[in-house]
Amino acid sequence: MGRWEPDARGRLERSALELYAERGFDQTTVAEIARRAGLTERTFFRHFADKREVLFHGSHALEELLVDAVAGAPETAAPMDAIATALGVAGGMFEERREFARRRQAVVAAHPELRERELIKLASLAASLAGALRGRGVAEPAASLAAEAGIAVFKIAFERWAGDAGGPDLPRLMRESLDELRAVTAGA
Repeated sequence: MGRWEPDARGRLERSALELYAERGFDQTTVAEIARRAGLTERTFFRHFADKREVLFHGSHALEELLVDAVAGAPETAAPMDAIATALGVAGGMFEERREFARRRQAVVAAHPELRERELIKLASLAASLAGALRGRGVAEPAASLAAEAGIAVFKIAFERWAGDAGGPDLPRLMRESLDELRAVTAGA
């Protein structure tokens, strides 16, 4: 190994995504990721529990961001408006990492085990959002319905955004998707 360089986590993330795109997720080893990043396997495991965590390590930060945004929404906000506030905040965060998010999404979409893990992550986010709404005094089933609908909006908008490099920003796509949901449910 050469001289110490900063941003080990970022270098590991970039190296992993490059290798996953070149060779596939299953064919890539932790040793190869570390070597490509100019680091040791030990350093890899200081940052990530396994090679999947490169793709999912930000889940807790996203959950915290969403829950805090729901909790911080105006007291008079309807449940879906509180969810919309949270989605807008999350969309802004993802905009800063668009290329990483696009590449990550391509890897996840190509691998069944990773798609399953993504669905588990989204279910956990929905449960946390429902809890945040209940904390605001929203009763069941309204809290769970709003949270699940919000995660559906997030998922659809995120997939559109990740699939179109030159398209609209994520907060805009989330607003458009939320408007579509409202239009669909208004006619029900």
